[in-house]
Amino acid sequence: MSSGLIRPPVVPGSGPGWDRLAAELREVLPAAEIDGVWVFRTLYSGPTELGTAIISRVEGERRRIYTARYALLVKGRQRGGFEWGFQEVGSGPLEALEELLDLVPRRSVESEPPIPVETSTWFPSPSPDDHDEA
Repeated sequence: MSSGLIRPPVVPGSGPGWDRLAAELREVLPAAEIDGVWVFRTLYSGPTELGTAIISRVEGERRRIYTARYALLVKGRQRGGFEWGFQEVGSGPLEALEELLDLVPRRSVESEPPIPVETSTWFPSPSPDDHDEA
Protein backbone atom coordinates (compact mmCIF):
# COMPACT_ATOMS: atom_id res chain seq x y z
CA MET A 1 0.00 0.00 0.00
CA SER A 2 1.31 3.47 -0.86
CA SER A 3 2.16 5.87 1.95
CA GLY A 4 1.06 8.84 -0.13
CA LEU A 5 4.56 10.28 -0.32
CA ILE A 6 5.69 11.39 -3.73
CA ARG A 7 9.43 11.05 -4.15
CA PRO A 8 11.21 13.26 -6.65
CA PRO A 9 12.99 11.44 -9.45
CA VAL A 10 16.57 10.49 -8.63
CA VAL A 11 19.01 12.57 -10.66
CA PRO A 12 22.41 10.88 -11.00
CA GLY A 13 25.13 12.79 -9.18
CA SER A 14 22.76 14.86 -7.04
CA GLY A 15 21.73 14.63 -3.41
CA PRO A 16 23.41 15.45 -0.10
CA GLY A 17 26.40 13.10 -0.48
CA TRP A 18 27.10 14.04 -4.08
CA ASP A 19 26.67 17.75 -3.32
CA ARG A 20 29.22 17.56 -0.51
CA LEU A 21 31.67 15.63 -2.69
CA ALA A 22 31.33 18.19 -5.48
CA ALA A 23 31.93 21.04 -3.00
CA GLU A 24 35.10 19.36 -1.72
CA LEU A 25 36.36 18.78 -5.26
CA ARG A 26 35.76 22.42 -6.20
CA GLU A 27 38.24 23.33 -3.44
CA VAL A 28 41.06 21.21 -4.90
CA LEU A 29 40.47 21.10 -8.67
CA PRO A 30 40.27 24.12 -11.02
CA ALA A 31 36.75 24.29 -12.47
CA ALA A 32 37.99 25.72 -15.77
CA GLU A 33 40.02 22.55 -16.46
CA ILE A 34 37.23 20.02 -15.77
CA ASP A 35 35.65 18.70 -18.96
CA GLY A 36 33.79 15.61 -17.77
CA VAL A 37 32.07 14.09 -14.72
CA TRP A 38 30.58 10.59 -14.52
CA VAL A 39 28.99 8.87 -11.52
CA PHE A 40 28.32 5.27 -10.63
CA ARG A 41 25.02 4.29 -9.06
CA THR A 42 24.87 5.18 -5.36
CA LEU A 43 25.28 2.15 -3.09
CA TYR A 44 24.11 1.58 0.48
CA SER A 45 25.88 -0.54 3.08
CA GLY A 46 24.00 -0.54 6.37
CA PRO A 47 23.79 3.06 7.58
CA THR A 48 26.26 4.33 4.96
CA GLU A 49 25.66 5.79 1.50
CA LEU A 50 28.61 5.28 -0.87
CA GLY A 51 29.31 7.18 -4.07
CA THR A 52 32.05 7.02 -6.71
CA ALA A 53 32.67 9.56 -9.48
CA ILE A 54 35.11 9.91 -12.36
CA ILE A 55 36.51 13.35 -13.17
CA SER A 56 38.28 14.31 -16.41
CA ARG A 57 40.64 17.30 -16.28
CA VAL A 58 42.39 18.97 -19.22
CA GLU A 59 45.67 20.44 -18.06
CA GLY A 60 47.56 22.01 -20.95
CA GLU A 61 48.13 19.30 -23.56
CA ARG A 62 47.38 16.43 -21.13
CA ARG A 63 44.22 14.83 -19.83
CA ARG A 64 44.13 13.59 -16.23
CA ILE A 65 41.53 11.17 -14.89
CA TYR A 66 40.58 11.00 -11.20
CA THR A 67 38.24 8.89 -9.13
CA ALA A 68 36.50 10.54 -6.19
CA ARG A 69 34.62 8.65 -3.50
CA TYR A 70 32.46 9.53 -0.53
CA ALA A 71 30.86 7.79 2.42
CA LEU A 72 27.92 9.52 4.13
CA LEU A 73 26.31 8.17 7.28
CA VAL A 74 22.56 8.43 6.68
CA LYS A 75 21.34 6.64 9.81
CA GLY A 76 22.33 6.35 13.44
CA ARG A 77 23.77 8.61 16.10
CA GLN A 78 26.56 9.85 13.86
CA ARG A 79 24.22 10.65 11.00
CA GLY A 80 25.73 13.25 8.69
CA GLY A 81 29.29 11.97 9.12
CA PHE A 82 31.12 12.40 5.83
CA GLU A 83 34.41 11.12 4.47
CA TRP A 84 35.78 11.64 0.98
CA GLY A 85 38.90 11.20 -1.07
CA PHE A 86 40.16 11.38 -4.63
CA GLN A 87 43.12 10.10 -6.57
CA GLU A 88 44.55 10.36 -10.04
CA VAL A 89 44.16 7.05 -11.87
CA GLY A 90 45.54 7.95 -15.29
CA SER A 91 46.86 10.62 -17.62
CA GLY A 92 47.58 10.87 -21.31
CA PRO A 93 47.09 12.91 -24.46
CA LEU A 94 43.87 14.88 -24.84
CA GLU A 95 42.46 12.54 -27.48
CA ALA A 96 42.87 9.46 -25.25
CA LEU A 97 39.67 9.98 -23.19
CA GLU A 98 38.11 6.58 -23.88
CA GLU A 99 41.35 4.71 -23.24
CA LEU A 100 41.89 6.60 -19.99
CA LEU A 101 38.34 5.95 -18.80
CA ASP A 102 38.95 2.24 -19.38
CA LEU A 103 41.76 2.45 -16.78
CA VAL A 104 39.31 3.43 -14.03
CA PRO A 105 38.84 0.51 -11.66
CA ARG A 106 35.29 -0.79 -11.76
CA ARG A 107 33.42 -1.55 -8.58
CA SER A 108 33.14 -5.31 -8.20
CA VAL A 109 29.52 -5.21 -7.02
CA GLU A 110 28.02 -4.07 -10.29
CA SER A 111 28.54 -4.04 -14.00
CA GLU A 112 26.64 -0.85 -14.81
CA PRO A 113 28.74 1.80 -16.53
CA PRO A 114 29.07 5.27 -14.98
CA ILE A 115 26.51 7.89 -15.99
CA PRO A 116 27.61 11.28 -17.36
CA VAL A 117 26.69 14.32 -15.26
CA GLU A 118 26.45 17.88 -16.54
CA THR A 119 29.90 19.27 -15.66
CA SER A 120 28.55 22.73 -14.83
CA THR A 121 26.39 21.35 -12.01
CA TRP A 122 29.52 20.21 -10.14
CA PHE A 123 31.96 22.84 -11.42
CA PRO A 124 30.02 26.00 -12.29
CA SER A 125 31.88 28.74 -14.09
CA PRO A 126 32.57 31.69 -11.82
CA SER A 127 30.25 34.59 -12.56
CA PRO A 128 31.79 38.00 -13.34
CA ASP A 129 30.15 39.33 -10.15
CA ASP A 130 32.29 36.95 -8.05
CA HIS A 131 35.37 39.02 -8.90
CA ASP A 132 33.74 42.36 -8.12
CA GLU A 133 33.25 41.59 -4.41
CA ALA A 134 36.03 42.71 -2.12
